[in-house]
Amino acid sequence: QVQLVESGGGLVQPGGSLRLSCAASGRVFSIFTMGWYRQAPGHERELVATVSSGGTTNYADSVKDRFTISRDNAKHTVYLQMNSLKPEDTAVYYCKGEGLLTAERYDRYDAWGQGTQVTVSS
Repeated sequence: QVQLVESGGGLVQPGGSLRLSCAASGRVFSIFTMGWYRQAPGHERELVATVSSGGTTNYADSVKDRFTISRDNAKHTVYLQMNSLKPEDTAVYYCKGEGLLTAERYDRYDAWGQGTQVTVSS
């Protein structure tokens, strides 16, 4: 079964940087939109950034000018470069793929990764 596998989380000091990666494993033909969401303790999951297969990006206001999302369509991988990190960026970050077309199913579907912890603290 196709899975989305995240990596790159960890502990970083305020003002530091991290780069998250999310790769779709298995026989994937295409993915419409890939994105990052995050969920802090006691809060609902929120959108961080998305990127379409054509390269159109969308960001939450709270991360604009600090985070950059990109993707490699050939590798079915999405990245999130996070700069100038703040303590309020601390959360579990989830990767989402929308409109996956795979060898396992005839229809397109959405999938989530398992999440990776990002902690910003001195």
